[in-house]
Amino acid sequence: MAVEDEGLRVFQSVKIKIGEAKNLPSYPGPSKMRDCYCTVNLDQEEVFRTKIVEKSLCPFYGEDFYCEIPRSFRHLSFYIFDRDVFRRDSIIGKVAIQKEDLQKYHNRDTWFQLQHVDADSEVQGKVHLELRLSEVITDTGVVCHKLATRIVECQGLPIVNGQCDPYATVTLAGPFRQVASHLRVSSQHFLSLWLQVTRPCSYSKKSHFDFEEEDVDKLEIRVDLWNASNLKFGDEFLGELRIPLKVLRQSTSYEAWYFLQPRDNGSKSLKPDDLGSLRLNVVYTEDHVFSSDYYRPLRDLLLKSADVEPVSASAAHILGEVCREKQEAAVPLVRLFLHYGRVVPFISAIASGEVTRTQDPNTIFRGNSLASKCIDETMKLAGMHYLHVTLKPAIEEVSAGPRVLSICHILSQENLRQYVDRVFHAITESGVSCPTVMCDIFFSLREAAAKRFQDDPDVRYTAVSSFIFLRFFAPAILSPNLFQLTPHHTVSCLQVISASFKESYMATFYEFFNEQKYADAVKNFLDLISSSGRRDPKSVEQPILLKEGFMIKRAQGRKRFGMKNFKKRWFRLTNHEFTYHKSKGDQPLYSISIENILAVEKLEEESFKMKNMFQVIQPERALYIQANNCVEAKDWIDILTKVSQCNQKRLTVYHPSAYLGGHWLCCRASSDSAPGCSPCTSGLPANIQLDIDGDRETERIYSLFNSYMSKLEKMQEACGSKSVYDGPEQEEYSTFVIDDPQETYKTLKQVIAGVGALEQEHAQYKRDKFKKTRYGSQEHPIGDKSFQNYIRQQSETSTHSI
Repeated sequence: MAVEDEGLRVFQSVKIKIGEAKNLPSYPGPSKMRDCYCTVNLDQEEVFRTKIVEKSLCPFYGEDFYCEIPRSFRHLSFYIFDRDVFRRDSIIGKVAIQKEDLQKYHNRDTWFQLQHVDADSEVQGKVHLELRLSEVITDTGVVCHKLATRIVECQGLPIVNGQCDPYATVTLAGPFRQVASHLRVSSQHFLSLWLQVTRPCSYSKKSHFDFEEEDVDKLEIRVDLWNASNLKFGDEFLGELRIPLKVLRQSTSYEAWYFLQPRDNGSKSLKPDDLGSLRLNVVYTEDHVFSSDYYRPLRDLLLKSADVEPVSASAAHILGEVCREKQEAAVPLVRLFLHYGRVVPFISAIASGEVTRTQDPNTIFRGNSLASKCIDETMKLAGMHYLHVTLKPAIEEVSAGPRVLSICHILSQENLRQYVDRVFHAITESGVSCPTVMCDIFFSLREAAAKRFQDDPDVRYTAVSSFIFLRFFAPAILSPNLFQLTPHHTVSCLQVISASFKESYMATFYEFFNEQKYADAVKNFLDLISSSGRRDPKSVEQPILLKEGFMIKRAQGRKRFGMKNFKKRWFRLTNHEFTYHKSKGDQPLYSISIENILAVEKLEEESFKMKNMFQVIQPERALYIQANNCVEAKDWIDILTKVSQCNQKRLTVYHPSAYLGGHWLCCRASSDSAPGCSPCTSGLPANIQLDIDGDRETERIYSLFNSYMSKLEKMQEACGSKSVYDGPEQEEYSTFVIDDPQETYKTLKQVIAGVGALEQEHAQYKRDKFKKTRYGSQEHPIGDKSFQNYIRQQSETSTHSI
């Protein structure tokens, strides 16, 4: 989900590896051990949770999490919880990384000290504050100054126990006085509050308001925001603002947006090492994407890589050479080439180049080369649904078997053979469902290997099997939850079976699968998926499960409204229908055919005072749904939109708020069938598998080239050296593959020119934005440290330029 910023689209994403915690404080009971899990939060909103590690003070998690971030945030936070089966889980400590500090820890393992958690430090949201100074005539006829304080709007406040009912206390504080009062809230719009600033005796007739110098410098307005609670523990502190009164020196009115801040006198934390530490690896990416025309020169240069002779002189291959990890280059390259329908010739070219350099057929495609990484990424993108159709039924059947698989040697050899046989046949009989793009790639691998090693009849099979078995099916079987084949943290019976293969009692088991019929089945399968010209069936009859999980729903059109109409249900989406059930596995309580989905859009928070809501609009009514967090909401909206994108009756306008109290809250229209008042979200590709933004991928490739500019220049030097004197390679150049120095040099020159042009566009955009942006605006509230850093950087850049 992109945020529009004056013609520039901004995308945010984060990839996290949660490693381990160590030296957690012991439990005050006899065992002293804890059952701990870790959560990932955007500010205070949980978006991911690890498994529970039992009975440990140094739990190892080893879990990865990736998400597109659909909203602004201030902190990426990690909380360690101790599970309590009888009471609410308790928080041991947290790690909170400010957004502007994420680059400090980019893609490197870092140990963070856990910090204490308390209400005074847990702050999020922003406030639009307005101050106005006026002359007021008192009852006695004298004039004094009074200050009107008004909170115009609040945004991003946390939902506490399912609701947020905020109010504010406003204090005028100074060395000799302190006057406080309350502002009550009405739909998060606050009433104005008057506070007397000057005493009548201090008034003097002047053309403007003027105070004693000491008053102006020392008086301040303090606004404390609270959430009114019915709980016995009292109201929850949401944050505070402190504004010196001298902001009114130049004018009698003042307004600005502020980020809420923690209390100055927040609780004193204990020593940093009292709570233990947490090891994390965080990769935060922010892509600023221009319109498509800006990327044409670099994009065209990349897309013609498959036609460059030799392929090592192409722009795409050069990117793989200069990147520290081949995976860095493979991800955006594959997505770009898939988007423009050029991935098969590109992978065929780089794979052929790798085969040419391979000396031993037994090592073919065994390294982490650019070709191998690109094929892995293509299978991940184009083959996910194929993986689900092939493995999910078999894995569910096996997982429903006897739970004594944890001690596999107790099982009979016959039961174990049946489990493996079921998965084997599911794979080897799935050839006709293999996506065309994968088959075309496998065909090119097979032909390149057979041509290079003509004396080895098996190499045409090993070239393909190393990918389809070792890099595609095997990882999904060993970790099915990572491929959404089983629920998160579910231990697959197949994982236990695979672990048991190392045991000595499995020797006879291996012999069974050495029978010729199994070898023939594998060869037939490999022949089918690597045959030239085979195509997918026109349609897949069986439903493909796309997404499922618990959410809260409320249907429009009921006689009575209220919280009791919101119920937790198990939702299930296939390419045929969208259903919800009382529990997983139950018969559906309600079903929406994909053809009947007219639009899928966000629902404004004001409708029910609930975050992360969206609506699935159908002919008779809209289904209102609340997801668990903003990331889940975005995922559901995206996939529901994609799967229904080609419906002929899709709406062009919709109501962003609900129909309540006899009218639409957004446009106040009284008829429940009134046409929508806001345009629907612009269309997305109907192809669920390949929802790719070509401009965003080109921007990512530009960023990679730009970050490795020193290596590009070294490679250019190496080409010059080779073309003049083709002697022994200098040590610093020996890591580059340069088959044709002149062609490679020519491409490098074009790459550097294209990257330089884009760099200039980004720099100009930043300069223009710097001139237009106001500190204290809604986009950059006061207290936005990232913007303060940006201002400092721009000032330094301007000074340097002068």
